[in-house]
Amino acid sequence: MEPLLLGRGLIVYLMFLLLKFSKAIEIPSSVQQVPTIIKQSKVQVAFPFDEYFQIECEAKGNPEPTFSWTKDGNPFYFTDHRIIPSNNSGTFRIPNEGHISHFQGKYRCFASNKLGIAMSEEIEFIVPSVPKFPKEKIDPLEVEEGDPIVLPCNPPKGLPPLHIYWMNIELEHIEQDERVYMSQKGDLYFANVEEKDSRNDYCCFAAFPRLRTIVQKMPMKLTVNSLKHANDSSSSTEIGSKANSIKQRKPKLLLPPTESGSESSITILKGEILLLECFAEGLPTPQVDWNKIGGDLPKGRETKENYGKTLKIENVSYQDKGNYRCTASNFLGTATHDFHVIVEEPPRWTKKPQSAVYSTGSNGILLCEAEGEPQPTIKWRVNGSPVDNHPFAGDVVFPREISFTNLQPNHTAVYQCEASNVHGTILANANIDVVDVRPLIQTKDGENYATVVGYSAFLHCEFFASPEAVVSWQKVEEVKPLEGRRYHIYENGTLQINRTTEEDAGSYSCWVENAIGKTAVTANLDIRNATKLRVSPKNPRIPKLHMLELHCESKCDSHLKHSLKLSWSKDGEAFEINGTEDGRIIIDGANLTISNVTLEDQGIYCCSAHTALDSAADITQVTVLDVPDPPENLHLSERQNRSVRLTWEAGADHNSNISEYIVEFEGNKEEPGRWEELTRVQGKKTTVILPLAPFVRYQFRVIAVNEVGRSQPSQPSDHHETPPAAPDRNPQNIRVQASQPKEMIIKWEPLKSMEQNGPGLEYRVTWKPQGAPVEWEEETVTNHTLRVMTPAVYAPYDVKVQAINQLGSGPDPQSVTLYSGEDYPDTAPVIHGVDVINSTLVKVTWSTVPKDRVHGRLKGYQINWWKTKSLLDGRTHPKEVNILRFSGQRNSGMVPSLDAFSEFHLTVLAYNSKGAGPESEPYIFQTPEGVPEQPTFLKVIKVDKDTATLSWGLPKKLNGNLTGYLLQYQIINDTYEIGELNDINITTPSKPSWHLSNLNATTKYKFYLRACTSQGCGKPITEESSTLGEGKYAGLYDDISTQGWFIGLMCAIALLTLLLLTVCFVKRNRGGKYSVKEKEDLHPDPEIQSVKDETFGEYSDSDEKPLKGSLRSLNRDMQPTESADSLVEYGEGDHGLFSEDGSFIGAYAGSKEKGSVESNGSSTATFPLRA
Repeated sequence: MEPLLLGRGLIVYLMFLLLKFSKAIEIPSSVQQVPTIIKQSKVQVAFPFDEYFQIECEAKGNPEPTFSWTKDGNPFYFTDHRIIPSNNSGTFRIPNEGHISHFQGKYRCFASNKLGIAMSEEIEFIVPSVPKFPKEKIDPLEVEEGDPIVLPCNPPKGLPPLHIYWMNIELEHIEQDERVYMSQKGDLYFANVEEKDSRNDYCCFAAFPRLRTIVQKMPMKLTVNSLKHANDSSSSTEIGSKANSIKQRKPKLLLPPTESGSESSITILKGEILLLECFAEGLPTPQVDWNKIGGDLPKGRETKENYGKTLKIENVSYQDKGNYRCTASNFLGTATHDFHVIVEEPPRWTKKPQSAVYSTGSNGILLCEAEGEPQPTIKWRVNGSPVDNHPFAGDVVFPREISFTNLQPNHTAVYQCEASNVHGTILANANIDVVDVRPLIQTKDGENYATVVGYSAFLHCEFFASPEAVVSWQKVEEVKPLEGRRYHIYENGTLQINRTTEEDAGSYSCWVENAIGKTAVTANLDIRNATKLRVSPKNPRIPKLHMLELHCESKCDSHLKHSLKLSWSKDGEAFEINGTEDGRIIIDGANLTISNVTLEDQGIYCCSAHTALDSAADITQVTVLDVPDPPENLHLSERQNRSVRLTWEAGADHNSNISEYIVEFEGNKEEPGRWEELTRVQGKKTTVILPLAPFVRYQFRVIAVNEVGRSQPSQPSDHHETPPAAPDRNPQNIRVQASQPKEMIIKWEPLKSMEQNGPGLEYRVTWKPQGAPVEWEEETVTNHTLRVMTPAVYAPYDVKVQAINQLGSGPDPQSVTLYSGEDYPDTAPVIHGVDVINSTLVKVTWSTVPKDRVHGRLKGYQINWWKTKSLLDGRTHPKEVNILRFSGQRNSGMVPSLDAFSEFHLTVLAYNSKGAGPESEPYIFQTPEGVPEQPTFLKVIKVDKDTATLSWGLPKKLNGNLTGYLLQYQIINDTYEIGELNDINITTPSKPSWHLSNLNATTKYKFYLRACTSQGCGKPITEESSTLGEGKYAGLYDDISTQGWFIGLMCAIALLTLLLLTVCFVKRNRGGKYSVKEKEDLHPDPEIQSVKDETFGEYSDSDEKPLKGSLRSLNRDMQPTESADSLVEYGEGDHGLFSEDGSFIGAYAGSKEKGSVESNGSSTATFPLRA
């Protein structure tokens, strides 16, 4: 036994070594190698609606492989001219033309070159036939009510899957229930028929979805004879009960059929769905139940379908094998059937043989193990033939392995391992290539790599070599290979540099060497700066429904900016690129905006940056604040007459500490349902003793407060009722209201409902004259007012008001002083005099009214005055009384805003709370002259190079006899310097204009005009204007009709007018009318006609009239300052310059007095100029 164990251990060790030194690597296409199948078909179905059917087989190898096929184990040649082979592979096509059923079979592809032959798995080509029900005559079925019946379907064979339906001729499904059931084979079972089951169109439909085909069986007729007609002389109730008693029977299984006995076996493949079905006939309809003998049904994978008649177990495993029992039962008995379930499995690989590359003289091993139920058998092939037919020297073949020793190039071959059992076959190809070649580096020379500081760099040097090769790396400028913990070289030649620094940048060489030779390539490494991120704000705390804005600031290497991509996530779940569809969350690159923040938005937000070389992330904790949840579980304890303890539990604070609680109560009898604040409690406390008032049925609730706001109120507490007591306080704000003399209406603020302390609230009012040695008078009332008549007017009284209820009186009240009703003052003040302060202000003095004649509390004095006439023109004025009141006890007052130079009447009276007393005798006084208001307007109506004409309007208020005007002017050119102020006294008040001369040409002036009386001059009105240039527009207002350009212009206008008249005349003679003229003839406008007449009249006048509009055209700087209407209002000259509609059509006519410089009212300067 020991030698056997020792030998087995040695074999295991050798297998380990052989596996270690064999390399299952990709051989470059330039190296000779055996064929390898890289693509093949599986099962191919010839569907009738496809154009062609392609069976694929592709392989690689060096030399290029050739292909051959077998069908059902025999050589298959492309002799049929319809087969279309592929040029570069073994793939071929079979067109869907004519009869192709002879192509059905199992195909295998072989790819071969001089080194070996690769073999494909079997490819099944299925040519399905069109399924059809046989033409047959189905005899009608006739049964009695209560009997069982089976309607067979017997569907035709066809390409699975198969779906069966029972329907009537109108394609309505036959209803299935506990009594009616369709088996897996498609037969329709009736446990007991009923009269309603009679019909002549039971149709079985078989559907083959992959073939897109549905076929129908001939309709079947079923007649159910009712037992009610068995004896016509009997009543239906008796017959029905008799029939039921005759037909009632215990269950009998129809599925599985009786001939299968009480037991049956079912084989199911692992991973498939197990369906067990049981159906029993009987009356009443039997119920079906399932159980596993000696175990439980698999939970989560088993379901009962079709009213319990089908047991379904999904994803069957070996644990599901065993015995299952179905039990059909009714009240008459039971029937059972046992299913022995066998679970088997097709072959599957546990150790699949692997291709390998060996060098000459090396050893190797191939392993091939498979599992299945039954246990698969293993067969070995070499280049597609049994291994026994082509043995190689040194090969040792076992059922599950082949070992090689001292391999030579002629050992190169393709080995096939085939595992099979009754459920299928699997095949694996393993290439054994014996190759001796100098290392071939497959990575391009001069490849460029880049990484980020601190990251690892990977420089590739993929190679193929046999025998094995050694790889070394070094920097180009250095001699020694790279060594150290930061460097690691993988078996495929890749160099990894950990924790790179900027000094790692540069060129590197990869050297690969074996016993045959060595090869090298170079690689270039660039080091980039790492990407950095910062999310702001950090850990924000934001109230609910506010807006959250996060910004992700990134910084990366300039070479990586083109590949930089930012993304956002919350709690590890990424957001969509642009946010949410509803627009509440918007992502704009580095910015994340959330509107109307909710509690669900709270979490950890991460901004991630990804470049072509690195990635970075930064997070921020978003805390959403909200008002607290309402307090809960309110509880009352320590109940007393005037206090109670309230305790509660705090609700969630939603990330903001509760600062205080507000305790509210409800119990006001006058306003039921109204909650009022009772007290406030610090946020850390959840209990408080509440002070209470008597005679109140209390209910409490609590509101929590944090920095965001108030919570919803809690649910109300239980009720707490306090007993009644005498009032604790008396009414406040005791006052008097009197509308009649000697009347005193006493009022006070009534006690609130919460202050009454008990039922039967009344008020005890006591009063007496102040200081009088008399008894207190008393009266008790229920409302809050009392009317008392007194013997004297405005006499002081001491008054008390005390609250009382059925349990007693309130505290002793404090007395207040009240006065009885007032009367009007009955005498008038005497005016001592009126002192004139100035033209608009006077001081009035009077004697005061004695206190006993006021008959109340004196509030003050009132002055009434009105203007009687103006001293300027002597006109009388209607009486318009002005009122001015002076509060308090005084004997003088100032009356302002009087009109100057006028006569006034003035009276004085006293007034109290009741009203005003009689007026004094009127006092007459006059105000002196004052200075006038400013003139209503000032205009420069004409300018020249050294002259200007000004016009103005009278002040609205002269305030005296007008003595003249003060005209002032100074130079104000566009500099900060201003010229000397020149004064001109105009002593003619009626003169509304002035002509200035000796002015400077092309100079801007400012003019000031004041109106004056004997008391002085009033406020000025100002205007600015500029004189004309030297000779430029000189003589602008002179006659321009003698100018040459004007004569030429007039001649041109006359010529055009003559030409227009000639055309109109010719057109009229031809029978036509000029359209515009025609309209004017039909509908003449009198206003337009008048304008036209006047216009043409100007042309017929002498040449000395200036051309209309010439002044505007000569000087672009000239702009009108007023409309023509304004000239009508202020001008005092010829109003004939205006047409009927008020338009300024005479503006172009010359003045009546050409060159006049001091005309009185003639508005000759039609367009006044302004700088």
